[in-house]
Amino acid sequence: MKIWPGTPYRLGATWGGQGVNFALFSKNATKVELCLFEGPDGNRETARVVAPEQTGGVWHIFLPDVRPGQLYGCRVYGPYRPTQGHRFNPTKLLLDPYAKAISGELRWSDALFGYTIGHPEADLSCDGRDSAASMPKCIVMDDGFDWQDDTHLGLPGTRPSFTRCTSKG
Repeated sequence: MKIWPGTPYRLGATWGGQGVNFALFSKNATKVELCLFEGPDGNRETARVVAPEQTGGVWHIFLPDVRPGQLYGCRVYGPYRPTQGHRFNPTKLLLDPYAKAISGELRWSDALFGYTIGHPEADLSCDGRDSAASMPKCIVMDDGFDWQDDTHLGLPGTRPSFTRCTSKG
């Protein structure tokens, strides 16, 4: 699979006609992986690619072989220090907050939690189970619209009417 650096702008997955740019903001991450999926249930991981570049806290990668319809998710590495507000756990597949579409449903499982349920340290513990099978996946979308033979309707423009508000009193 070809991997190019990509650009930090636009966040999310952006189809550009020649491939897809992926950009994800995470100021404190130490590494970001893009996971690609396929199959009837979307749970067969076909590739895991490290985003090679970071610009201003935005991790980015361009994959020229990826097309609209591709299912994906992210794994983000960094410190696991819950008392300091950092809960990076790369065993948990994350949805892209800028995804334009999602496929599948959340399948409830204790593996979805970043901490181990019932552990003596409660939510300060770290759960190492992979959550991908329980997670829906993001879908790369084509934002373009082919107008084909559409024509302008030729309707005259209209101006908004304004109503003057007066108070009597």
